[in-house]
Amino acid sequence: MTLEAAIPMPTPLPLRPFGRTGRVVTPIGLGLAALGRPGYITLGHAGDLASTAVMEMRAHCLAVLDVAWQAGIRYFDAARSYGRGEEFLGDWLTARGLSPGEATIGSKWGYTYTADWRVDAEVHEVKDHSLPVFERQIAETRSHLGAHLALYQIHSATLSSGVLDDAAVLAALAGLRQAGVAVGLTLSGAGQAETLERALDCRVDGEPVFDAVQATWNLLEPSAGPVLQAAHDAGLGVMVKEALANGRLTPRNDAPDFAERRARLQAEADRLGTDIAGLALAAVLHQPWADMVLSGAATAAQVEANVAALSVAWDARAAATLAALAEAPETYWQTRSALPWN
Repeated sequence: MTLEAAIPMPTPLPLRPFGRTGRVVTPIGLGLAALGRPGYITLGHAGDLASTAVMEMRAHCLAVLDVAWQAGIRYFDAARSYGRGEEFLGDWLTARGLSPGEATIGSKWGYTYTADWRVDAEVHEVKDHSLPVFERQIAETRSHLGAHLALYQIHSATLSSGVLDDAAVLAALAGLRQAGVAVGLTLSGAGQAETLERALDCRVDGEPVFDAVQATWNLLEPSAGPVLQAAHDAGLGVMVKEALANGRLTPRNDAPDFAERRARLQAEADRLGTDIAGLALAAVLHQPWADMVLSGAATAAQVEANVAALSVAWDARAAATLAALAEAPETYWQTRSALPWN
């Protein structure tokens, strides 16, 4: 089968409503953060890529998307700052002959990719949540994804960026929502909960601005759980990113100061018949407020392993045993910010 050939229609994973968006999603989606650019902060990312040449990375990305589709995944997530992620995703949708709605497609605005396809760039992306950036980037996103775009998200909204207090930006987002594209925000940093609480109050002409939220929740950083439950109860679709903590919750994390926690993770993984990554994904998949968890897979094998986590029999014993792994949010985000691009 050539890369440009049509792909078969496998039996998909179970579909579920995604909040009030009117869209449906699978319990696992695929994010393109590690597939659309040569550098990312996941541990061992460089070893996942045979080549960082553009056309070779395009072929690699399309092949991983094929495997995700064949595994039943029906949500795909990109961003303007993911290098050529939107471009590759749009190429795949076209090459495979998929019509709008056959898969749910989300993307994000607010960061501009600045690395110029270099892993060793001093600055990989620049954040700007202003109206001119939104207007430029929604046009760029539409040029790649067209009518497939179903969800557009503020990329890493924070209280300090001021985006949730910018009436012009909120009005533009409300206009996008009225045009049929669901509007969401992604969260980052120790202030995730406070940012989401503020977002839940955002209104334009009495109507809520946001339909969905994408947040970090994992065994090391579970602090946003209560507000994510509140968002779910309010009708927002809730998706979780960085379930594997950028590789820290995988066998690749051989940091000496993680040895005790790694042993605890391995013991529970062995008991439940999985590996550390499968255990960490199962922890998210069993949160009652989580509509979907994003796989950050960079290879076909990682996609297949992530989907296999759906069969892990997460239980109360695992939850109780692993609760002690949680770090203070400030500690977690300081560690994350120090991870190298590779």
